[in-house]
Amino acid sequence: MNIQIFGTRKSADTRKAERWFKERRISYQLVDMKEKGMSRGEFDNILRAVGGLEALIDETARDKDTLALLRYLTDNAKPDKVFENQQLIRLPVVRNGKKATVGYCPDVWESWE
Repeated sequence: MNIQIFGTRKSADTRKAERWFKERRISYQLVDMKEKGMSRGEFDNILRAVGGLEALIDETARDKDTLALLRYLTDNAKPDKVFENQQLIRLPVVRNGKKATVGYCPDVWESWE
């Protein structure tokens, strides 16, 4: 398995995901979204793996203005705006090759083993 966890140290769900993988002695790579973020290729692959933009967006994000703007953008422009403003992504995003989850999903990760 090649696990990547995209999240932040302040996110409780990111810390829970890290703990879940540590307890099972599964190695992972943590990508701090505040420092680095996702590349465009990673973003597009995760978007396909989770089934679309709606699954990726955190409706409780602090950037309310951009969340409101998303409602008025065309479907083609929305992914670009979310990529530019990655703080709108629900954390953690856990990726294993072509599979990915958004949020804390231990039931799905269990099936990856």
